[in-house]
Amino acid sequence: MNEPAMPRTDPNARMPRTRPALLPQLALSIAIILVAISAYPARADGQKDSKTSTACPAAADMGHQHLQGRWLAELRAPAADGRTPPPPTTAVLQLGPHPELAQSVRGTTQRGSTTAQVSGDVDDGDLTLEESINGTNISATWTGRVVDGSCGKEIRGTWNNAHPTPPAPAAIPFVMRRQAGWQ
Repeated sequence: MNEPAMPRTDPNARMPRTRPALLPQLALSIAIILVAISAYPARADGQKDSKTSTACPAAADMGHQHLQGRWLAELRAPAADGRTPPPPTTAVLQLGPHPELAQSVRGTTQRGSTTAQVSGDVDDGDLTLEESINGTNISATWTGRVVDGSCGKEIRGTWNNAHPTPPAPAAIPFVMRRQAGWQ
């Protein structure tokens, strides 16, 4: 009986090359990684729009767009006649684009139960806001300066009451700090 001869295998012989089944999956994985990397947002140098840039603006580079959002202001009235100073008053300012003036902001400020309209701008790091309780007449002004090194998130200045009544002071120092959240 003749048995079929077993082919001899040479341990040094090369196997014929076949396309591995994993190659299409590897190519797809690389393509997905490249798409993900290209979709990652890159910072554009020189871009000043705070809504799209994570850059830290210098005080002098602040513009109306940097004022837009929610701010918490602390007003600290000075002590009168050596007395203990009154507790600070807190105001919440909500600022957005001014509908009529392109380089300005408009919004509201809430101090206790009082709500007032505010509008103004920042120019070369200097803040000016006008406040109106009745929507027609100026009842107070906010003048201040963006704090250098604060990335536009802190402003210090003076709130000036247009119609002070004694014993309340006409001018009260304030510190405004930008709040996270609504932009």
